[in-house]
Amino acid sequence: MGKVTITHDTTKKPITMIGYYSGVCRRADVSDDEKNYKRGLECITSEHGRTFEFPDVYAVIEGYSAKVLREWYTHIGGLPTRLQDSTRYIDYSKGEGFEYTTPPTIKNNEYASVEWAGLMKYINCTINKFINEYGIPIEDATMGLPIAYHSMMADKRNFRNIVDMTAQRTCVRAYWEYRMELMNDYLKALRQYSSEWDTLINMTCTPKCERVGFCTEKRSCGYMPPKEEVMNERS
Repeated sequence: MGKVTITHDTTKKPITMIGYYSGVCRRADVSDDEKNYKRGLECITSEHGRTFEFPDVYAVIEGYSAKVLREWYTHIGGLPTRLQDSTRYIDYSKGEGFEYTTPPTIKNNEYASVEWAGLMKYINCTINKFINEYGIPIEDATMGLPIAYHSMMADKRNFRNIVDMTAQRTCVRAYWEYRMELMNDYLKALRQYSSEWDTLINMTCTPKCERVGFCTEKRSCGYMPPKEEVMNERS
């Protein structure tokens, strides 16, 4: 089970911050937080995307597969910063070795789940042997780690990046671990961080189809009508 921790460096009042910096460029009165909040709401409903880049989120992400964290890395808008578990220094031969993710399709299959557990145990034991018996450096032995192993990451990104990510990764066609676990846990942790984040997420963090009113995917889940159908109706 993964865990997302929003750290104290994260913007506490993102809506107020958006309104503040929007007010600066208008030479408006930014001394009143109530006015800044209202102005921030206007920017959000008007989708003034550049203002979304001011609030930052700092998070520690742990207990998810290296596979899904590799996909997390692909969202590079706004130049996010990440630091991930070092396979050069973390000795996975100690204790019970690495933990890992088991896909639901494997977990729910009696025979596959047994073989999966056996495979992970074999890799764990082999890495242990390479390090402790053969004297192979950790950085070389850990090249055998599967992408299912649980990794840990320190992550920093702005709110605009999160909105764009949510549009793609809450889609039913998105990879299950990203959509159902990592993205869900991330947004839940942000909601709990402050009331402004809760409001902001309710206003903006939805699948792309809900924002534009149609599905752009070639293989639609059927939740929204395809783009071509909607465009023909409008023409």
